[in-house]
Amino acid sequence: MGLDVLNPASPQAVELLRLWDRCLWICAFLLFVVTGSIVWIVIRFRRRDDREPPQTTGNLRLEALWTGVPILLVATLFVLSVVAAEAIDRPIRRDPDIVVTGHQWWWEVRYPNPGVITANEVHVPVGRDVLIGVDSADVIHDFWAPRLGRKIDAFPGYRNYIWIRARQAGVYNGFCAEFCGAQHAWMRFRVVAEDPAAYEQWLAAQATPALPAYSGEALTGETRFKELTCVNCHNIAGINRQKQFGPDLTHVASRQMLAGERLKNTPKNLRDWLHQPNILKPECFMPNLNLSDADLTSVTAFLETLK
Repeated sequence: MGLDVLNPASPQAVELLRLWDRCLWICAFLLFVVTGSIVWIVIRFRRRDDREPPQTTGNLRLEALWTGVPILLVATLFVLSVVAAEAIDRPIRRDPDIVVTGHQWWWEVRYPNPGVITANEVHVPVGRDVLIGVDSADVIHDFWAPRLGRKIDAFPGYRNYIWIRARQAGVYNGFCAEFCGAQHAWMRFRVVAEDPAAYEQWLAAQATPALPAYSGEALTGETRFKELTCVNCHNIAGINRQKQFGPDLTHVASRQMLAGERLKNTPKNLRDWLHQPNILKPECFMPNLNLSDADLTSVTAFLETLK
């Protein structure tokens, strides 16, 4: 499913589209009145001879009309906006179900209750009101899934909130809507709306720690992962844990995309990403470790076990 704001998939997006439609009709009315008035004035008062036109010093009825009508239109727009805002931004009386943190240039997604951490994929149950807290780890970002709701800014040191309620299962694309640096265009994410039972199953699977590798290339890859600087930036629950700078990799092989939606998550693309991240996503903070072919093969094999 695309970024089609005219095809809403949540009550919040429906309210936004309804507000847009009403504002559009009001603007169309203004365009018709202004354009029609100009055409009528040009025809009605065009110059026909050299006589000086009648001089008018004022018209109380006309002045009342062009003052009262704009005030009425502005008041109407204000009321429509308040009604839409109340439907979209309900009061916050509980902790968020999901916390999304913007980084240059990827999204960290945390589920506080079971302690799940993932990246660039926001899973939600269909038909439930989900409260999402949005903040930033560095600069100002903007979280927006057009078919599900409005934009919400992500500020460092301050948390905003947004409600969404997906009406049907599917994948809804989103992106950062605030320019935030070189790879702003590839700071994308997806919202995966699924049946509540499937959602609970996914959440339970994500809450389990990763299983250590036992043999072969995967075991070698786990050893190299720990020996290289990978462990300084990435956490893998059950294997290593420290302050996190890069995406959590506990279940990285279960994700649909890599590098902020830059690449489809396949073994080949994962290997290419480890080999040349700054070519695939220029100026990203994923360093090129100049891994040998053997290291690329073994580390990729290890990461592919993290499902």
